[in-house]
Amino acid sequence: MRRAIAGHDDADVPCGSCVGCCSSSQFVLIGPDEDDALAHIPPELLFPAPRKPTYVLMGYDEQGRCPMLGEHGCSIYAHRPRTCRTYDCRVLAAAGVADRVDDKPLIVAQAMRWRFELGSANDRVLQHAVVAAASYLERRRAELPGDVAPLTTTHVAVAAVMVHDLFLQHGDEPSPEQVTARLRTR
Repeated sequence: MRRAIAGHDDADVPCGSCVGCCSSSQFVLIGPDEDDALAHIPPELLFPAPRKPTYVLMGYDEQGRCPMLGEHGCSIYAHRPRTCRTYDCRVLAAAGVADRVDDKPLIVAQAMRWRFELGSANDRVLQHAVVAAASYLERRRAELPGDVAPLTTTHVAVAAVMVHDLFLQHGDEPSPEQVTARLRTR
């Protein structure tokens, strides 16, 4: 999960037949370097992304479904955007926030099913750090600059994974400046 968030790997999520993320009225952010994805998405489905001048967004249809979702799954799966390749609903469960996503019931239902085997004491310490980071980000969101303040519960969960190590290194909570610096290094 951390490698996918950092952009080093695709997420390896055992989705099975679940298409919750493809059916939950989500915009898909596509970067200017994603030539393969852009070549496989009709231009009329794309529009400029707010506050990201070189990025575009792909919207969803009247039912909240991705326009690339076909009868048998993603019609451009091998060419899907980075956002789709790295999305992992398990991050919501890992950060302990799945029950606070109130506008994506299909994703919440799937995320609430995930269970993690925390066999070692180290695993439990890491899990606690991610949950503590998510709680901090929710409580102190207003203290973070607009470019890093998480906008959604999913953003909180992803940011918590990115900064969880700060909650291992400090006896006290890290400062908003420390969290901001870590989030800006992504």
